[in-house]
Amino acid sequence: MPRLMRFLGRLAIALAVAGVFTVFVAWVWGLIGGGDLSLHGWIAMSIGIAGTVWLAWLLMDLAFRSDREGWDDRVDNSLDPGRDQDD
Repeated sequence: MPRLMRFLGRLAIALAVAGVFTVFVAWVWGLIGGGDLSLHGWIAMSIGIAGTVWLAWLLMDLAFRSDREGWDDRVDNSLDPGRDQDD
């Protein structure tokens, strides 16, 4: 159960960040003279920002998981053309 609670907590944080950035981008859009956003504009921008937050979260999770589990240490770089043969 703690794992589910941790996931839900992180999901709530990600959605809150996406919500804050959606409001911020809409405010900046109004400042530069972009006009009011329609309902469809708000939905599209919310989905785009939430998707970007989710993708960043996923990629950072993969990077940290790779470091923790040692995936980078198991890579064979002996055939890399830019690598010195002495290494």
